[in-house]
Amino acid sequence: MKKGLILIVVLLYFSCSDDDSGYQPTPSPLEIPEIFSTNIIPPVIPSDNPQTVEGIALGKKLFFDKILSTDGTQSCASCHSLQNAFAENLPTSVGVTGISGTRNAMPLFNLAWNYGERFNWDGSALSLERQAEEPVENPIELHSDWDSVINRLQNHPEYPELFQLAFNTSTITKELTTKAIAQFERTLISANSKFDRYTLGLTSLTEQELIGLDIFLREDKGDCFHCHGNPNNPLWTNNDFHNNGLDATFTDLGLGAVTGDSNDNGKFRTPSLRNLAYTAPYMHDGRFATLDEVINHYSEGLQNSPTIDPLMKQIAQGGVQLTTQEKADLKAFLLTLSDPSFLNNPDFQN
Repeated sequence: MKKGLILIVVLLYFSCSDDDSGYQPTPSPLEIPEIFSTNIIPPVIPSDNPQTVEGIALGKKLFFDKILSTDGTQSCASCHSLQNAFAENLPTSVGVTGISGTRNAMPLFNLAWNYGERFNWDGSALSLERQAEEPVENPIELHSDWDSVINRLQNHPEYPELFQLAFNTSTITKELTTKAIAQFERTLISANSKFDRYTLGLTSLTEQELIGLDIFLREDKGDCFHCHGNPNNPLWTNNDFHNNGLDATFTDLGLGAVTGDSNDNGKFRTPSLRNLAYTAPYMHDGRFATLDEVINHYSEGLQNSPTIDPLMKQIAQGGVQLTTQEKADLKAFLLTLSDPSFLNNPDFQN
């Protein structure tokens, strides 16, 4: 009888361990905003990393946890702050060693609708999961290594159980860690700007804002819509890569350094125009401190180069040559794309 009882206990133990318990995390599909559901195709969710309540909670904890850095002083949120729409108010980010990088921290929202699946300013990460890998080991970011991070997580009093709940295993890996972070990042949805509400018939725009929209859409004026979309594209980006005339010569090759194709030199990912009120400074290197400087660049500051985008049609004149009033009108429209509720969402707060 004793041997039989022991055998039953052993069988029960192994039947309830890690992947054999029949336990499944709780599905938590993204809530698609009305403004997205009527205008753009569904989000990109990898089949091997579905959204779950437990995975999102784990990813959020990891995103804000300084355990990912070599000295426990920085987290993902150190350079991607909610008050800046998960961007940063510095031109370029400063890592744990105090060394400043060369790139501005991109804002994080609506990432599940990046259909090109190229992330970072230069398109170097081919999925959101892969994007989460590189900062950990980057010497001018978190400056750690994944073996050390996994060891710290595995010996943490909470994380093994949280991974068990999220992925049905308490064995922590780099792949599962980045999957969890990606799940949380996909929940960062911004879709409640003044212009969103205007599109849904819930509010109106001022005369100046409407004039600014017209300037934005006109090829003979702002000519912004080719890269940044129109009211039928509520992402306000084409998620493509362009040389937008920032420099005549390049110290940062952008996409060209990734593809090895000289025709891609100086091309960077088109950022969304959402939440411009919170994401200064602007451009891949944070060179423009204000939105006025950005508008001035496209109006009269374009620099020619061998890879200048054909969409910069007024390059010979230095830009689209807006008047002072047209610049003010365009700015008024652009600011309607900011979403204050995004910054106050308790689901995104640590």
